[in-house]
Amino acid sequence: MKDILWLIQKTISVLLKNKKGLFLIIGLPIVGALMAFLIYGNAGQGTLRIGVVNNENHYIANDTVKFLEGLNHVKVSKIKESEVKEKLTSKKLDGVITLNSGFSQSVRDGRPSHIQIFSIKGAQVTEFIKSYLYNYIDNITAISKVAQRDQSTFDKMYAGYQKSSFKVKAETLQDTSKNKDMTNQTVGYLIMFMLVSAVGFSERILKEKENRTYFRLLSTPIDGKKYILSNIAVNMVIMMVQIIVTVLFMTNVFHIDTNMPLLVMIGVLMIFGLIAIGLSLAVVSFAKNSASANAMQNIIITPTCLLAGCFFPFEIMPASVQKIADFLPQRWLLDTIGELQQGTPFSDLYLNILILFAFAIAFFLIAIYKFGRNNDARNFM
Repeated sequence: MKDILWLIQKTISVLLKNKKGLFLIIGLPIVGALMAFLIYGNAGQGTLRIGVVNNENHYIANDTVKFLEGLNHVKVSKIKESEVKEKLTSKKLDGVITLNSGFSQSVRDGRPSHIQIFSIKGAQVTEFIKSYLYNYIDNITAISKVAQRDQSTFDKMYAGYQKSSFKVKAETLQDTSKNKDMTNQTVGYLIMFMLVSAVGFSERILKEKENRTYFRLLSTPIDGKKYILSNIAVNMVIMMVQIIVTVLFMTNVFHIDTNMPLLVMIGVLMIFGLIAIGLSLAVVSFAKNSASANAMQNIIITPTCLLAGCFFPFEIMPASVQKIADFLPQRWLLDTIGELQQGTPFSDLYLNILILFAFAIAFFLIAIYKFGRNNDARNFM
């Protein structure tokens, strides 16, 4: 134990003297939080630009379009179905609502269907529109159920509903969606920086073998196991510093409300810290030298973070890509953070936590096995 503590103290003292390395460890996560703040911080409650594709000429569908046109903070434009993709990808529209043929009859039958809502901005747009549109459709559906098959009764009740006037008192509520988006984006960047830092620090094992420092240490009472354990301990300290600094800057400097207890957020991120360290050791165990470890890092980290939704909303990716992301630890961490933001109790997320621990254990076992079987690394274990 005394040897491990000495190695930890020696490694940390060397690390503190490397000003550039300290900046990368501490500064990059702060830059990530700043980028998320700049992307989402200026998003106000402006007017939503919604396109409507009305594929049937029926009074229920037409009145539904008129209802949307009467909403505050919503600008509705009628478009063709062939224009949907171009309007969304060029960001000329925030979302598109399509009323397909059969929509009016489905509402009249009391089973609304044949309606689609598209948006590249995810729930930030779709949930706002759904809250108003679905409530309107549900009211008409209720009239249909009361009138049943009597068309004249339905027409009278429907006409009365359309002519009725309601007094509405408007209240301005604080928009919490921006805070959730900024938190998710910051965590996404932090995930990438944690993985890069972990692999970069574990590369010291290979670099110290290359410059013979490792073998000089083995001439002392220190063995390979103690050396690896000290590397894991220092790496965990680095992960903890990155997490705490990022969370403090998020809450105290950028004033981002994470919508969850900070200790819970830090705890979940620390679990991912174990995953990052386990993955870094697995990468080092397969690499022949520091150059190959760096190449493997570039091949693994950036693509998997991209697929997991660390850099942009996960919902806009194709369904096939989303299924692949289910096998990535980054996706499970972001999903856990998202559930906590929605108010899900931590105790109800035991499956997510177990899966995150399973990823960490799997990576550590792979590293241990590979270190034990690799002749080039036999002195580590």
